[in-house]
Amino acid sequence: MSAKPTILIAGAGIGGLTAALALLQRGFDVTVFEQAPVLAELGAGIQMAANGSRVLIELGLEERLADIVCEAAAKEVRLWNTGQTWKLFDLGADSIERFGAPYWMVHRGELHRVLLEAVRALKPDAVITGAQALGFEQDADNVTLRLADGRQIRADVLVGADGVHSKLRSQMWKSPQARFTGLMAWRGLAPMEALPAELQRPVGTNWIGPGGHVITYPISGNRLLNFVGLVENRAWTSESWTEAGTQAECKADFAGWNPLIHAVIDTLDQPFRWALVSRDPLPNWTQGRVTLLGDACHPTLPFLAQGAIMAIEDGYILARCLEDAPSDPQGALKTYEALRSERTAAIVTGSEANLHRFHNPVLADPVEAPRYVEREWQPDKVRLRYDWLFEYDATRLPIPA
Repeated sequence: MSAKPTILIAGAGIGGLTAALALLQRGFDVTVFEQAPVLAELGAGIQMAANGSRVLIELGLEERLADIVCEAAAKEVRLWNTGQTWKLFDLGADSIERFGAPYWMVHRGELHRVLLEAVRALKPDAVITGAQALGFEQDADNVTLRLADGRQIRADVLVGADGVHSKLRSQMWKSPQARFTGLMAWRGLAPMEALPAELQRPVGTNWIGPGGHVITYPISGNRLLNFVGLVENRAWTSESWTEAGTQAECKADFAGWNPLIHAVIDTLDQPFRWALVSRDPLPNWTQGRVTLLGDACHPTLPFLAQGAIMAIEDGYILARCLEDAPSDPQGALKTYEALRSERTAAIVTGSEANLHRFHNPVLADPVEAPRYVEREWQPDKVRLRYDWLFEYDATRLPIPA
């Protein structure tokens, strides 16, 4: 084996590209295999708290991201019908002062493009598209990735960043049982200039109500407002993010909600919907020379806004572990798993807990709803729920010997 092991990554999503970039910057030879024939700017918004933005800054991407991120001034909670508002926490300068990095809101596709460009700047042929990973074989010296087109590629390490339906995970272990939550999510993007002035602020908003909640925040340099609306619907069981619905269907699901919510829905370019599914995180991620990251090993519900950030943290810490023990890649993969498993499991659990907090039936009561919000979103409770997420520093975390 060479001084630094060769690395294959299955999946060119945000986690896979973060790992590739961090490894390339450390002098590793990395090749990423992506099943999609073309890498397009898909998806919607991501809330990028300090624990994610500090990794992107450490990777040297701050200048490239400047035109597409929105630095949040604050987050707030609003009642579904009256619009009564409570400040959740300050962000902006407060995030930098308390956590050492900004809180950004960004379009997933635009962040993906920046990562892809940074990877290709270091190795132009690093990402191979139209290459679906099917499985692998390994021995004491190497691992061989098998692709759907019959190709076999050998290297020292294989990383499965191939998402919630990971083929590599399925070969390694029985995949976690999917549990439908009974929730359906709507998503879409609204042009900011078409919205009421009250919605054109650099603020992330959680509208909470009985049986549903809505999250809105600006992205794309404040040109778009990202909309995610969740309602209880046990009949919808499609996990696809690309299943289109109509504005009329979306509005019907939020009948009686504040007119500002309907103003957003009226201007969505195209509403999409999908069923929310929960899965237990894997107890183990690594077999010999093969490991997993991101949704392949710890898919989570979106109620702590940490899914993409967990994949970013995974990718960066994986690179640091391999850099720290280049002559023992199998040991490095075990160290990576040990460093990440407890934190990611806690985020999966915490996200599920927030689901019940956002959808509490008491929110239908005009007298009790404000009291409930004031109890549940007391500053001390908010800090207890969120500070441990934002304080985590993947760039400085000690790597055990």
